[in-house]
Amino acid sequence: MYNQVIKEIVSKIIEKKSNISPLCVGIDGIDAAGKTFLANELTAFLTKDGYSILRASIDGFHNPRQIRHKRGSYSPEGYYFDSFNYELLENFLLKPLSAKGNRVCRLKVFDFRKEKELHHGELRATNDHILIFEGVFLMRHEIEQYWDLKIFVDIDFKTSIKRALERDLYLFGSEEEILKRYQKRYIPGQKLYFELENPKDKADIIIDNNDFTEPIITTHDGKSKNPR
Repeated sequence: MYNQVIKEIVSKIIEKKSNISPLCVGIDGIDAAGKTFLANELTAFLTKDGYSILRASIDGFHNPRQIRHKRGSYSPEGYYFDSFNYELLENFLLKPLSAKGNRVCRLKVFDFRKEKELHHGELRATNDHILIFEGVFLMRHEIEQYWDLKIFVDIDFKTSIKRALERDLYLFGSEEEILKRYQKRYIPGQKLYFELENPKDKADIIIDNNDFTEPIITTHDGKSKNPR
């Protein structure tokens, strides 16, 4: 089932690519929605078809912990406003790939697991490249204009917590800590994002991914279809 969704999105990307060089695809969604899986699958399909892909994530543009947690480690406002460095994302990746950019870019500038700045990895993109970029808060007004195709992977908050309990144990150490983080920081932070930016209203493609085996593509005009 997911392959049919992937193929449909790939077709849309290829259609867009014929008029835009390079093309930037932004994959948004709340935590544990399936953004990384979708980005990896799109990358694999497009690479197999001979397209040149730049694969990146908002995770490569975190702020240092002292900035991320300056309002408190459980602060939803801190999660939304302080987690990522959008200025560096613009300057090192999005502006260079824009119409008037010089194509010299970096796919990440910070390793948040090691709390370490990265000063290497500069590359020169070409007009043939497609950027597949995923992460939370991609429809923020600071960066939304850079995405030539906007995708929102949609799940409810209950599903987000359920998946986090299976996925994030290595990161937070216990189910109790996962629940605390999601209930106090991540979910309220996402609700703040929805209130301020209405990301689903900005998306070109919405994927209902609550059932990972039965994703549903929803077009922007509100019509839905289950691609069987």
